Amino acid sequence: MKHSIKRQIAAIFICISVLTSLAVVAVNRVLLPQYYFSTREECLKETRRQIMKNNNMSGVVPQSFQDYCVTNNISVTVTDQWLNKVYSNVMEGSTNNMVGRIFVYYFLNQSDDDKNVLEATDSYVIQRNRDPLANMDFLEMWGALDNGFFIARIPVDGIQTAVDISNQFYFYIAIASILIGTIVIWLISSRVTRPLTRLTEISQKMANLEFDAHYETELLMKGNEIDILGNNFNKVSETLEQTISELKAANNELQRDIEQKQQIDEMRKEFISNVSHELKTPIALIQGYAEGLQDNIDDGDAETRQFYCDVIMDEAGKMNKMVKKLLTLNHLEFGNEQVDMTRFDLTELIHGILQSSELLISQKEAKVIFDETEKIYVWGDEFKVEEVVTNYLTNALNHLKYDKIIEIRCRKENGIVRTSVFNTGDPIPEEDLDKIWIKFYKVDKARTREYGGSGIGLSIVKAIMELMHQKCGVQNFENGVEFWFTLENK
Repeated sequence: MKHSIKRQIAAIFICISVLTSLAVVAVNRVLLPQYYFSTREECLKETRRQIMKNNNMSGVVPQSFQDYCVTNNISVTVTDQWLNKVYSNVMEGSTNNMVGRIFVYYFLNQSDDDKNVLEATDSYVIQRNRDPLANMDFLEMWGALDNGFFIARIPVDGIQTAVDISNQFYFYIAIASILIGTIVIWLISSRVTRPLTRLTEISQKMANLEFDAHYETELLMKGNEIDILGNNFNKVSETLEQTISELKAANNELQRDIEQKQQIDEMRKEFISNVSHELKTPIALIQGYAEGLQDNIDDGDAETRQFYCDVIMDEAGKMNKMVKKLLTLNHLEFGNEQVDMTRFDLTELIHGILQSSELLISQKEAKVIFDETEKIYVWGDEFKVEEVVTNYLTNALNHLKYDKIIEIRCRKENGIVRTSVFNTGDPIPEEDLDKIWIKFYKVDKARTREYGGSGIGLSIVKAIMELMHQKCGVQNFENGVEFWFTLENK
């Protein structure tokens, strides 16, 4: 991220470190020489005080004074008023040189013309001067005593060298500090901003309505403001997820209610149209035969009357059967049916249906093949599955042709049991395959009328399978048709 807080924090601290180091180097380069000269001047003044304290060094010179001069590299020469040496801590040649410089300063008065005077009083003068004989620059202090003169000096070259070395050392230290500080600051800023980066990612996911990411507390951040912010993010995420989930659920419920209302209106219209169409023929037959029975009640023979009564009862029975199926389908489609999911033996259920249908099978002269003997346990509503198998078997018997074979098979695959009912006969036209599940739809209306079909059975099958969230279908073969459905066995 171009403007990440990690880079900003690192840049700020690095700039502060660089500026601080540069400031130290600059101050050291500018002020350190002045500080050195100031301390050296104080050393020379202290030397003068000790000379005066010890009576111009005319007696025994204290060891402390000698040590002080050695420690601070101070050369001292004290003379009487006739410039005779009283005390000197340098060799004879240097002593004569220093006495000569007193003579030049005092008696030739050459101290103010070409010398760099730093401080001048009635008692002493402090100046920077170059000694041609020693070929060195010195910081000198000379002046009069009560009964003589003194001169003390410190080599300036040593001071300048020390300042230069110190400046160079500070410069290297500054560079090393900047490099090390940059690495340390980068690592620390990475550690500090990592939770913030994580919170940024979480906020982006929350903006996209993704709530799977959660902030996890880090040991070093536990209990601080970032940790509290992260925990608040988690609470906000959970609350938003729950609220959006509730809103989606409410929206889905509302959408379902709207769709259900529209579906009810459409189904009502379709129901009225289909029922009117389906009842028209049986009602006309019942009415016609009833009128015929009424007209021939006295003249007709008993056999004719019985025939008329059988037709009326048969048509009334078909109407009653259709109404019951319509009521069952209505309950299934409107979700009023409760699904009792249990684990049962599918093999035993199919054998039971075949046993109860033996009379109808024999009447149709059908050969039913179901060789399954192993127990196959599945999950589903046992009574509704029984209705599905019964519908498939009845449908197969009603459309049986040619070899008159019905084959029922159960095949297990990946936790699913696929049950199929195959019958020999004419294949269903391809254009009708998707429509046979629609209630009241009939491929061959004349044949359906022949066996009293209403076109509702397969609609009931589809509604049952959808209620149990399972699949059903149909497949054509050259010698017949296969209907199938699936159930879970785990």
